[in-house]
Amino acid sequence: MRGGDYAGLRAFAAVVREGSFTRAAAQLGVTPSALSQTIRALEDRLGQRLLNRTTRSVAPSHAGQALAERLLPVLDDLDGVVDAAFAAAGEVAGPLRLDVVRVAMPLLSRIVPGFLARHPRVRLEVASNDALIDIVAQGFDAGIRLAERLEGDMIAVPFGWPLRMVCVAAPDYLAHHPAPVHPRDLAGHACLVTLVPSTGTPYRWEFEKGGEELRIAVDGPLLSRDSDLRLAACLAGVGIGNFFEDEVRGHLAAGALVQVLADWTPPFPGCYLYYPSRRNPPPPLKAFVDYMRDADRPPGQARPRG
Repeated sequence: MRGGDYAGLRAFAAVVREGSFTRAAAQLGVTPSALSQTIRALEDRLGQRLLNRTTRSVAPSHAGQALAERLLPVLDDLDGVVDAAFAAAGEVAGPLRLDVVRVAMPLLSRIVPGFLARHPRVRLEVASNDALIDIVAQGFDAGIRLAERLEGDMIAVPFGWPLRMVCVAAPDYLAHHPAPVHPRDLAGHACLVTLVPSTGTPYRWEFEKGGEELRIAVDGPLLSRDSDLRLAACLAGVGIGNFFEDEVRGHLAAGALVQVLADWTPPFPGCYLYYPSRRNPPPPLKAFVDYMRDADRPPGQARPRG
């Protein structure tokens, strides 16, 4: 196999995995036009069209799908051999793809710079995604999700610290509407409704106190998946919102928002990093897990000595 063939096969595999010339080009560090030329050269050499292109999408042809089914596992094995060689020499190298729920991004942003400084040959790709996906089918090495949304056949490692959902409203809203004292009082309030990313259905706000658990269906003038939009409406006095505490901590401290029903919103287990149990983690993922266990401490908590 000539060097150009190998480059062409790598380029083809990247386009198939990414489903986009633009994203594949960014991954490979080339321009989309250069990538397109590489694919055309491979197709000319093989005498077959491998990719069907439209203005909006790209997908393997019948011949391309047959090639991809055999090629991608071979390239994965080859990458594993190379990564193992670096690992044997004490150096971790290779790609690491993570699918991450948005609430975990602030903690991840604290960890990533130090991790990449320690492992400069790792190439980290992070997708921020609140919808539930099949990380294996989508080509991710691992995901970071809330504990309640994990699949049973995954290895799960705690990521970060306990989280808390809080109900908040602007002082102006509470000046015209008496604050709720029980979750059922929300029926008489304008609420900013969260739409579940994976289904688009309204999220029932969850409460717990003294062993009593409630899931309350709320209604109001705004329904959205986007927490930034709901937070802007909340700050403007449109209604009561339900957010992760970290999202509104600064606004609470500044007095721009006031917490209500505080005794009904205890902390709960936070996020977990998870990956398939049926295979050993690749060296970059193992290195990330090891680094994460030492780094994911709440702000202000010192690391233990020794």
